[in-house]
Amino acid sequence: MLVSTPAALRKPFLVFLAPMMLSNILQSLFGTINNVYLGQMIGVDALAAVSVFFPAMFFFISFVMGLGSGASVLIGQAWGAKEPAKVKAIAGTTLTVTLLLAGVIALGGLFSRELLTALATPANILDAAAGYARIMMITMPLTFAYILLSSQMRAVGDTVTPLAALAASTSLGLVLTPVFIRGWLGAPQLGVASAAWASAISTLMTLTLLHVYLRRRKHPLAFDAAFLRGMRPDPKLLRIVLRLGIPAAIGMIVMSLAEMVLIGLVNGFGSDATAAYGAVNQVLGYVQFPALSIAISVSIFGAQAIGRGNAEQIGRIVRTGIEMNVLLTGSLVAIGYLFSRTLMGFFITDPAVIEVAQRSLHIVLWSSVMFGMSTTFSAAMRASGTVWMPLAISAFAIAAIEVPTATWLSRSIGLDGVWIAYPVTFTAMMLLQMSYYLLVWRKRTVRRMI
Repeated sequence: MLVSTPAALRKPFLVFLAPMMLSNILQSLFGTINNVYLGQMIGVDALAAVSVFFPAMFFFISFVMGLGSGASVLIGQAWGAKEPAKVKAIAGTTLTVTLLLAGVIALGGLFSRELLTALATPANILDAAAGYARIMMITMPLTFAYILLSSQMRAVGDTVTPLAALAASTSLGLVLTPVFIRGWLGAPQLGVASAAWASAISTLMTLTLLHVYLRRRKHPLAFDAAFLRGMRPDPKLLRIVLRLGIPAAIGMIVMSLAEMVLIGLVNGFGSDATAAYGAVNQVLGYVQFPALSIAISVSIFGAQAIGRGNAEQIGRIVRTGIEMNVLLTGSLVAIGYLFSRTLMGFFITDPAVIEVAQRSLHIVLWSSVMFGMSTTFSAAMRASGTVWMPLAISAFAIAAIEVPTATWLSRSIGLDGVWIAYPVTFTAMMLLQMSYYLLVWRKRTVRRMI
């Protein structure tokens, strides 16, 4: 569809964006309610045990999200050019590589205790955290397949099917978690690992239902004979996917490694600080989901425009993304400040820990808008295949600004110093990405990659 003005772009952008935002809400809701179950039904140490694995989980998922990002750009360009055979070839090649990687991580689940020990996990939660991490890692092939399939469906303009699938998965998971915690209906009583088992079972059932649904609807990404042929990796397509996906994965890995350093700093202040960290990150996940959804939308709209031969639309797509980010992310930031204590109380019952979490949230929350603007600029450049410079900017901000700032300030002013590092980093990242986009990238000629 050709779009001539920013105003005309807002409606299709919102139609595409809304289901994806709802998907992110449901995904966050699943994690949030599971953490509420753990914190309220077992105790604050259970919440800390799950929270301490978050950076490692983010590290693992970085790989599949990076590959999915690269594949989505190519799929978007192929779909915009009306070449469905290339869509399945790209999707199948990427799935094969993703499952191989997931298998390696699953084997690594045997060493979950050693991993969490290296993260300076407090001794009083190490056993529970290791058990939770082991299940999450062993079932990683299911998680990877689901994440990849969802991103590929969005690349062909379908945000409704991933939303429906996530709704089914979330509903089942939220029923199973308390059943496993309490051992209701004859189920085993699994403690902290209940959330991991609930996630694995619900993901498996959702993938099964998706397979049946996509085949019946003859969806462009249905798992049929053409898709199976595409799973035999095409070296040419694989090289392009990796060229786009590896930088995205590296960027997320750099972020996750920095997060591991930061959680190590937080853990040094005790399990109460770790629990507060988990609660704050839950709220940040909600506040940042519009920013992440907008970035994905900008990338896919940009890729499809390039596939149609309308690269001049990218500037309007970026302006629309910035507008949406200020409005949507900014609104959630305001709500977060107004109800900060209530929000922390959903996860934590100890008044002293609530105070710590609320103070941390106040420090970091506003910078989500800066984060959203930064991802909008980098997503637009990624749609054209420009990936290394946005990566270099992000890596510089994280490695040269975030980690040193958090380390220095945590030693000089305490736990608040770790949280101050986030807004400092997001603001610097936004200014650098915007400068490169405006002063360098926008002057280049953009062409299709396939």
